[in-house]
Amino acid sequence: MSRALTAKNIFEKKYKLFEFYGEWKEAFDCPERYGVWFIWGNSGNGKTTFVLQLIKYLTQFDEVLLNSLEEGSSHTLKKGFVRVGMGEVSSKVLIVSETVERLEERLSAKKSPGIVVIDSFQYFQLTYKQYISFKEKYPKKLLIFISHADGRSPAGRSAKSVMYDATLKVWVEGYRAFSKGRYIGEKGDITIWPEGAVKYWGE
Repeated sequence: MSRALTAKNIFEKKYKLFEFYGEWKEAFDCPERYGVWFIWGNSGNGKTTFVLQLIKYLTQFDEVLLNSLEEGSSHTLKKGFVRVGMGEVSSKVLIVSETVERLEERLSAKKSPGIVVIDSFQYFQLTYKQYISFKEKYPKKLLIFISHADGRSPAGRSAKSVMYDATLKVWVEGYRAFSKGRYIGEKGDITIWPEGAVKYWGE
């Protein structure tokens, strides 16, 4: 049986956090650098652009691996890269399109990227039990899952369970990304595309 922690232990424990600033901190505070984040939203609301903006922002903290299962290395992905100015950080972003088994081989190697983005959870084809096994293999990495939506919920029972498990949950709607998880900044959201957000929300 493991030793129980006291409240004092929790107060004294040191956590490794992302030192977010500006609009990112206003939306998501300073989240922990390890664990699981979950992003979902309906098509046509800016989800892909937000994910690429997030990847670009996170490269200042670590190398990012994008497992692009839906788009691969398509022209639409390239257009997204151009749209967010990914060329400025291109040496810190790796793109693959791999199954669970192949990705696990890559992540088990020394000096593999510390941040992994999987687009999408549905294409990755994990049950919730397989997801738990996958995440427990990489306790010192940040795993970010992108998900389709069914209305305002993640599409599929497994995806919904992962959303509940994630420490940072981000809902994308009307070209804004809203924090729905355990890390919420003073504002609680970030605008992906100002013109589109104004048109959608009327403000």
